[in-house]
Amino acid sequence: MAFKTIAVKGDYVRKEGEASAAITPGHLVEFGGTNDLQVHSTAAGKARKAFALENDLVGSGITDAYAAGQTVQYGVFQRGAEVYAILAASQTIAKGDALVSAGDGTLKEISTEPEEDSIVAWAMEAVTTTGSTSRILVEVA
Repeated sequence: MAFKTIAVKGDYVRKEGEASAAITPGHLVEFGGTNDLQVHSTAAGKARKAFALENDLVGSGITDAYAAGQTVQYGVFQRGAEVYAILAASQTIAKGDALVSAGDGTLKEISTEPEEDSIVAWAMEAVTTTGSTSRILVEVA
């Protein structure tokens, strides 16, 4: 099922930061870069449960990326909230799989024992990607 919003269900705090580079709604984000905010950059590393939101304040949708220097709307999500995130390429995910950062703002399946607090979410649906990324509904860990 395709959603038209990143924050599907549950509680989160809406925040904003200046993009250091392009950020697409659904990317896992962190502080850093030349400005204030960048895509999460450490594969399977510890991550705040923060995802870029669509800029609905100006009518932008989930496919409208923020450019470097733009103000990014993002949410810090509570455990159990549902987010329409971006899944990395070349993934075969089953419902219930644990997901971690792929190091580029997308999520991937755990391949080795992760660091503490690095599980970002649990898959709420089965999704297979090939050569490109795809959207996936996840429950925040």
